[in-house]
Amino acid sequence: MRYVIIGAGAVGGTIGVRLAHVDRDVTLVARGAHLDAIRGRGLTLRQPNGEVTAQLTAVDGPGDQPLPADTVLILTVKSQDTAAALGAWVDAPVVGGGTAGERLPLVTAQNGVANERAALRLFADVHPVCVWLPATHLDPGVVVANGYPHPGMLHIGRYPGGADDTDRAIAEDLSAAGFVAPVRADVLRWKYGKLLSNLGNGLQALLGRDIPDALVERVRAEGVAVLAAAGIAHTSSEEEKAERGDLVGQRPVDGEARSGGSTWQSLARGTGSTEVDHLNGEIALLGRLHGVPTPANVAVQRAVRRAVRERIAAGAFPLADLEKMIA
Repeated sequence: MRYVIIGAGAVGGTIGVRLAHVDRDVTLVARGAHLDAIRGRGLTLRQPNGEVTAQLTAVDGPGDQPLPADTVLILTVKSQDTAAALGAWVDAPVVGGGTAGERLPLVTAQNGVANERAALRLFADVHPVCVWLPATHLDPGVVVANGYPHPGMLHIGRYPGGADDTDRAIAEDLSAAGFVAPVRADVLRWKYGKLLSNLGNGLQALLGRDIPDALVERVRAEGVAVLAAAGIAHTSSEEEKAERGDLVGQRPVDGEARSGGSTWQSLARGTGSTEVDHLNGEIALLGRLHGVPTPANVAVQRAVRRAVRERIAAGAFPLADLEKMIA
């Protein structure tokens, strides 16, 4: 199979370089200075056991040539960019006739749980991935991956449920590239469990590392209550910890620990948007649908949007302001 990775940031860059390192055919999709850097000098992946630079084909979109019929599209953009990415690729022609949306598998290796439903409106064959992959992208042409001894754990299955030969073939390639890649018929249960963990991303983006435990517990408790009211199954923290075991931890790269999660990185890079409305916002949505108050998650949404709007640095949002917004 040939892989087109739509979004060559922290997650997509790590997956792409490691797949290429085991001789899989990889094309990266990027934009701006990052695209220019990859084209000019390759994509450098810095890891605990050293760094590697891969010279990969890099593009900014589908182009005019039909995609090979054995192409797998891996969507790794943040959730707020999903609609634009889907729209750009759905009608790309495929060798032998038809379009990407009709014929090619689309893998959603993203945080949140809204991307799969959006994808299925346009793509007939959608494969969710629950992403545990501690990596950072702040500088053009460089991704730092702190995962060790494996770079990440990537559960894969089909949407809305089940698993098939495509999942198993992709998992085999990911395993060859060094990832732990379980095939799960209940992959969405794992993604909802990961969503609960990701509710702290906005808090980290706002407050940095000094986050009161009570706030972390509150946003998660609201999430657990909402999923219970909605009848949505999810993994527990204990189950996830047992699954990872010693397979995926974190180690410093060149003496430095990981800077921050995905939402923190968006603020640090000044991208002008974050995924908070698809993380804490998912809990707010479900809470409104099922009559469960979610004031802490709503406040995190509002605060992160304010931080983006007012260009407040990552980790520099006043705690007192956030507490007032929750109250």
